[in-house]
Amino acid sequence: MAAYVIGDIEVTDPAVYEEYRKQVPATIEKYGGRFAARGGRVEPLEGGWAPKRAVLLEFPSFEQALKWYRSAEYAPLIELRQKASRGKLFLVEGTQK
Repeated sequence: MAAYVIGDIEVTDPAVYEEYRKQVPATIEKYGGRFAARGGRVEPLEGGWAPKRAVLLEFPSFEQALKWYRSAEYAPLIELRQKASRGKLFLVEGTQK
C-alpha cells in the first residue's frame, strides 16, 4: 500500500534550499519514492491552511517512506532543509486499491 509524505515548507534561504533541492531526489528514488507534487500552485479550500510551498512524495509503502526519512543519506539533508526553511512534514498511509 502506498504512503505519502506531505510537506508545508516556507523557504527562508533560497540559495541553501536550492542545494537541498538538487540533492534530495536521489535519496527519494533510492527508496522507491517519487515526487507527486513539488512547489506547484496551491489553492486553499477549507480550514485556513495556506502552505507557502507544498510537497507530496509517494513511496511504495509506509515502511519505505520511514526508511528514507531515517536513512543515513537523508540525515544531512534534513539539517540542510531545516537551515534553509521552516515547515511541517507528515507521513500518511494510502488506501488499498
